[in-house]
Amino acid sequence: MPDRTGPLTERQRQIAAAARTLLDTRGPEALTMRNVAEALGIKAPSLYKHVPDKTALETLVVAQAFTEVAQALETASTRGLPGVAKAYRDYALAHPHVYRLMNYRPLRRDLLPPDLEERTAQPLVTAVGGDPARARALWAFAHGMVSLEIDGRFPSDADLEAAWQSGLAAFGG
Repeated sequence: MPDRTGPLTERQRQIAAAARTLLDTRGPEALTMRNVAEALGIKAPSLYKHVPDKTALETLVVAQAFTEVAQALETASTRGLPGVAKAYRDYALAHPHVYRLMNYRPLRRDLLPPDLEERTAQPLVTAVGGDPARARALWAFAHGMVSLEIDGRFPSDADLEAAWQSGLAAFGG
């Protein structure tokens, strides 16, 4: 991997795209160095010239996903808290495997581009009036709701829209 402050090489962008496609279409079991190399039409050892290990491969996907989430939340921020919450939920439900990779394990902040996590969080902070503690609580609520929804943990007759509205009301949304 290049210095985390530097741009990706063209080959690293191709690797990230192939990894993302595998994850989105075939799930986390498909995200292997061998499968990514095969998708690119190269041998696995060649992949290691550009991405040193699976952690680095996953970090490419996670960084791309954080950028996508940041863009979605920034766009939605003009609609206030309800818009930000909807954008967060929509992204998670549209990309459940990526969402799990981003959020269901410790985050390797040391491997992410600087300020990417802060950029992603900023629309949440703004949506709750600038209070970082309330933004963390909002994120915990939203993460819990989408995680339970992605994992099929709500009963089939649960009114999730009402649950979201109730939760957001607690944050002033």
